[in-house]
Amino acid sequence: MSDNLSLAQQLAWDLATTLMACVTLFKAGNGLFSVCPSAEFDGDPDTIVTEYDPFAA
Repeated sequence: MSDNLSLAQQLAWDLATTLMACVTLFKAGNGLFSVCPSAEFDGDPDTIVTEYDPFAA
């Protein structure tokens, strides 16, 4: 997890392209940013910052 949005975005994109899976970047309840595979995200949709799809690029 990171509190720096630009760092979290870069790491999320790197994870998506490494796993070749869609990932979701979201703001966790403690104010930090976190990422998980989109298929496993079951949190509040209002916390989603963005989703990364390595197949769309």
